[in-house]
Amino acid sequence: MKPDVHPNYRPVVFQDLSSEFAFLTRSTIATKDTVKWEDGNEYPLVKVDISSHSHPFYTGKQKTLDVGGRVDKFRRRYAQK
Repeated sequence: MKPDVHPNYRPVVFQDLSSEFAFLTRSTIATKDTVKWEDGNEYPLVKVDISSHSHPFYTGKQKTLDVGGRVDKFRRRYAQK
């Protein structure tokens, strides 16, 4: 690898602001915030609005829409004449 070409790949903590869920992974994202993690080390912190811990798809709290009615309405509106 060429020196000074690739971004710094390092451990980073991502924190979900809506559920206070956090996880440690590796990333190249730049951030100025830091946090002390469970292992006692200090890592860069990235704050996210939604993660798998709070997203309705993953939590099972999603709303089911009337998809069939919308499809029929679309077909009636744009049917070949």
